[in-house]
Amino acid sequence: MQEYCFEITEEMEDERVDKCLSALIDSLSRSYIQKMVREGQVTVNGQTAKGSCRLKAGDKVSFLLPDAVKPDIEPEDIPLDILYEDDDVIVVNKPKGMVVHPAAGHYSGTLVNALMYHCGDRLSGINGVMRPGIVHRIDQDTTGSVIACKNDAAHRSIAGQLKEHSVKRCYHAVCVGVLKDDEGVIDRPIGRHPADRKKMAVTERGGKRAVTHYRVLKRFDKYTYIECRLETGRTHQIRVHMASIGHPILGDTTYGNAKCPFKLQGQVLHAKTLGFVQPTTGEYIEVDAPLPEYFVQLLEKL
Repeated sequence: MQEYCFEITEEMEDERVDKCLSALIDSLSRSYIQKMVREGQVTVNGQTAKGSCRLKAGDKVSFLLPDAVKPDIEPEDIPLDILYEDDDVIVVNKPKGMVVHPAAGHYSGTLVNALMYHCGDRLSGINGVMRPGIVHRIDQDTTGSVIACKNDAAHRSIAGQLKEHSVKRCYHAVCVGVLKDDEGVIDRPIGRHPADRKKMAVTERGGKRAVTHYRVLKRFDKYTYIECRLETGRTHQIRVHMASIGHPILGDTTYGNAKCPFKLQGQVLHAKTLGFVQPTTGEYIEVDAPLPEYFVQLLEKL
């Protein structure tokens, strides 16, 4: 059992207990928290909380969460678009809609399920049974290059390169609005959003340094086709940074406008180029993932 205990701040005052907890705990859904409240598992200042309970600054909210039973992750015969592979690493072109590793609600159909089928037991174990081989990830609706490691030595090497910011990671995207400058650098810290814990935000308080270099590839009437190079690799970095300068990624309903004139599944963002040093040979490898069909068709429309 894991005990959770929170003291309510002034920013959370007058929020319903279920809404407040779902914002504070990323791993629990709102519906699950509402179920716990209904079953009397949540207390406020030692008293059982009611669903309509509104919180005050200084209130102490507590509950016990049973230990999660991790499901067995099964190999699945899912076709992979392999861009590069050797005895140490494999780079795949992830399609839109595919989750990288299993998590609540996504225990099958993930990149890990596909890698387990393709690689067998030849995947690094550093990140545990839920993330074999996974050293970094991209969002579910972001397409493009993802590298996975086949052994722990390779994992440590690639993880070290990522930590040192020596891995080349270039993304292509379409952002809303017409960028004035041909290129620029966004150097703004990113951390959890202060009001919505499921989102990230540019924030000095608790934020970590994040640097994105962007370059205009083509301007359209209302949009701009850009290349973004990551110097750091924070969660949702490109999406948050571009939104912070008033040019959110087209189709990004989390950080941009919910209304979109095009039929899109999430943000128009593609991890195009990935460059790294091969862990055993020391050779520099650079892999390019071609733009997905939907992206090409969108550019033709624009």
